[in-house]
Amino acid sequence: MSAPHVIGIAGWKNSGKTRMTAALVAELGARGWAVSTVKHAHHEFDIDKEGTDSFKHRQAGAREVAIVSRKRWALMHELAAGEEEPPLGDILARLAPCDIVLVEGYKRDPHPKIEIRRREAKSRDRLAGGDANVIAVVSDDAAEETDGLPLFGHDDVAAIADFVEQATGLA
Repeated sequence: MSAPHVIGIAGWKNSGKTRMTAALVAELGARGWAVSTVKHAHHEFDIDKEGTDSFKHRQAGAREVAIVSRKRWALMHELAAGEEEPPLGDILARLAPCDIVLVEGYKRDPHPKIEIRRREAKSRDRLAGGDANVIAVVSDDAAEETDGLPLFGHDDVAAIADFVEQATGLA
């Protein structure tokens, strides 16, 4: 497999990014594409639980801990004090081969992205217009200003998937 196609799902908190990412994973997967995702978090998170062996390994100072079973595996990497989070490109390079990577978040990074808007979002500030990498808008407002970009509704998942296939060169 060659390098995967990458498209972002970007917007403000509570705009529907996770819902749209999950819907596109399901739709593109049903179309036969191997889909991976990268989710950016603006807060601390932990996928491990206190008391587990892997948690104890990390507490003891392991820089990386891999957990492996018959069903899945995960690799946790601890950043050293003062170490910056890795750029998106470094994370993409670590992913297993796939057809497309949907990147949730990373709204300021220079990859093609679909802006997700919702009236209840934390902010109504638009990304499109100020970011040439925004290539479409998904909104719950059919009269939304899109700076000439394609506009989709939140429930138009099949049409958005069609657009993603065309925009990324998958189709």
